Amino acid sequence: MIRVIDIKKTFGNNEVLKGISTTFETGKCNLIIGRSGAGKTVLLKTLVGLVVPDHGEIWFGDTNILKLNKAETRRLRSNIGMLFQGSALFDSMSVEENIRFPLDMFSSMSARDKKARVDECLARVDLAGKNKLYPSELSGGMQKRVGIARAIVLNPKYLFCDEPNSGLDPKTSIVIDQLIQSITQESNITTVINTHDMNSVMEIGDSINFIENGHLEWHGGKEDVLDSDSESLQNFIFASPFLKKLRDRAEK
Repeated sequence: MIRVIDIKKTFGNNEVLKGISTTFETGKCNLIIGRSGAGKTVLLKTLVGLVVPDHGEIWFGDTNILKLNKAETRRLRSNIGMLFQGSALFDSMSVEENIRFPLDMFSSMSARDKKARVDECLARVDLAGKNKLYPSELSGGMQKRVGIARAIVLNPKYLFCDEPNSGLDPKTSIVIDQLIQSITQESNITTVINTHDMNSVMEIGDSINFIENGHLEWHGGKEDVLDSDSESLQNFIFASPFLKKLRDRAEK
């Protein structure tokens, strides 16, 4: 579990996070949603340590990560997996080398054990035998699956995903969502996903955090989101004229 307590962050004269407090639960897909510029990306970067907040606390389990020294932070990072928006694979490395990279950075495993772990992760994302391919030889969906394999290779306790469906077609997006959800549940990971994809919200949104203008405007599950009394959330969900027509038709 991750607890965020009164997090604030200002860049120059721009107060981006204005006292956000929330909880990201273990074994669930915790989504951060909101309009561009609402503060959700800064919140995600704060959680993974890329941005240091001006105020507040961030607890991973019983550890306040803002109080850790460099050595303690490095140990924590070995428990964190990250899936980047553009997959962020190294073009000059093979699939196997990309997935092995965190093992080379944070583990003392033998080369043989590293190879076995890479193969295990490739099989988990349905890419068994693709070890020697390079990113340029993969489709967008396959690149995302390699990114997931790399994110889970260290058996992390925490998994962060930044727009995992960006650039993917709807069918492939569903595959990626289902893969992230199943890995989260079977490994009991605390998964935090920053997304614009409303299909993801309705399919895997166990816990949803709607950020509006630097505040936590609404928090709930996918079963509650359509019936929420937050006007801002409803305007966000039904921003598409097509979706508005569907809603209006259903209400008649």
